Amino acid sequence: MSQYILIADDDPLLRAILEHKLEAAGYAVKSVEDGQAALEAAAEDVPAIVVLDAMMPVMDGFEALRRFKQDPRFADVAIIMLTALKREADIVSALKLGAADYVAKPFNPDELVARLDRLMTGLRGGSA
Repeated sequence: MSQYILIADDDPLLRAILEHKLEAAGYAVKSVEDGQAALEAAAEDVPAIVVLDAMMPVMDGFEALRRFKQDPRFADVAIIMLTALKREADIVSALKLGAADYVAKPFNPDELVARLDRLMTGLRGGSA
């Protein structure tokens, strides 16, 4: 498994901001515009973490999350939902489907980086 972060969001400005912020924090990053593209990118090179928007064209984040969690190749991939959906039912649904975390938009990029740092540390077995 690679130690890169895959971002799937249909907003090109948000993708650019996240890429910049995460690369500045020392992460390798790849970004795509929808859930189907995220699954295809992950099949080529399995990421450590996937950041998924919920509302995207082609395949939404909930369906992508479902497919990631059903595929044994992605069993160790942590998935964070990053979405404007703030209803309790959406949050609970994502967590039940296997999301490691759920961050509502608008969000603080520094908080997202801190959450990613925590997940990445856990994936590395506690070493920094």
